[in-house]
Amino acid sequence: MRAALTTKDNTLTVTDVPDPVPLDGQLLVRTLACGICGSDLHALADPEGFMETTRRSGGTPHDPREGLVFGHEFAAEIVAHGPGTEGTLPVGTVVCGPPIALGPQGAGIVGYAPMFPGGYGEYMILNEGLAMPVPDGLDPRVAAITEPFSVGARAVRRSGIEQGDVAVVLGLGPIGLGVVAQLKARGHGPVIAVDFSPRRRALAETLGADEVVDPAVASPHTRWAELGVPVTTVDRIAAEIFGTTAPGAVVFECVGVPGVLQQVIDGAPAGATVMLVGVCMQPDTVEPGVAASKEITVRGTFGAMPDEYRATLHDIAAGRIDAASIITGEVGLSGLSQAFQDLANPERHAKIIVRP
Repeated sequence: MRAALTTKDNTLTVTDVPDPVPLDGQLLVRTLACGICGSDLHALADPEGFMETTRRSGGTPHDPREGLVFGHEFAAEIVAHGPGTEGTLPVGTVVCGPPIALGPQGAGIVGYAPMFPGGYGEYMILNEGLAMPVPDGLDPRVAAITEPFSVGARAVRRSGIEQGDVAVVLGLGPIGLGVVAQLKARGHGPVIAVDFSPRRRALAETLGADEVVDPAVASPHTRWAELGVPVTTVDRIAAEIFGTTAPGAVVFECVGVPGVLQQVIDGAPAGATVMLVGVCMQPDTVEPGVAASKEITVRGTFGAMPDEYRATLHDIAAGRIDAASIITGEVGLSGLSQAFQDLANPERHAKIIVRP
């Protein structure tokens, strides 16, 4: 099959590679569409950092310089059933699903393990039990990006946000936009979306953000009191003493670069929850005493569970989430390397779809 293969010099090359072979409980599928994820950009640009983060998180990293077929945001058509499958979904069914791969070959994430090539190739193998039929009428290009929106679903679930709490989303790449969409699909608000890019702020408004902020013009942390959130620990104690019901605050940090977490700790109100959604792969410095004194909760989130993916797919199909609004380009395999470069410009692109 034709596929875009990572190389030793941190680039992509389109070449012929062996077709994957489904084993027990697996399906052979033909890729129809695959989104380009920021994780792929990071893995290609900084393979050492990518592997170190994976290793220290308990995973088994595979070196991106040794020939991987990336692509974990996919929609595909079933071509054949492997041994031991039930055949519940017939050949020709369009499916998508969480990029989790299990089988006799081992376990891994689709696109980041050599035994499970991803959607930057013509064919993939998927676990039958994790392949979810795409609802009739849903464009495979849109179904493919269920994955980043499902990451937003998990972040929102793990945040513990309650109705009436104020949500601030920092960084409006596809994951940050996914968080905005999930918050609004679940009726939360106000949702304040923050990014330097005018285009990405506009996309956040399309997905329902109640307010957008350009951090070059105004800080997103200056309006807590105006929005009814107790800012200091003393304010929180006073609200409790006088029985005042006050909204909480959740800050979704979707930037993932050094320095941002400490800025959030400094700016967030006392008692806030900070969700680490963006993956920072470089060392960072924070002042734990500030977080402790303000009783800040810092919580991580990563990926999505199958039920979160399934619920997100149905939200997209039902129109509760306008996933198509973030698609800004489409390429074939020959245009993939240029697309990686183009995604560095937030005014030009948010999500590019690959059609192998």
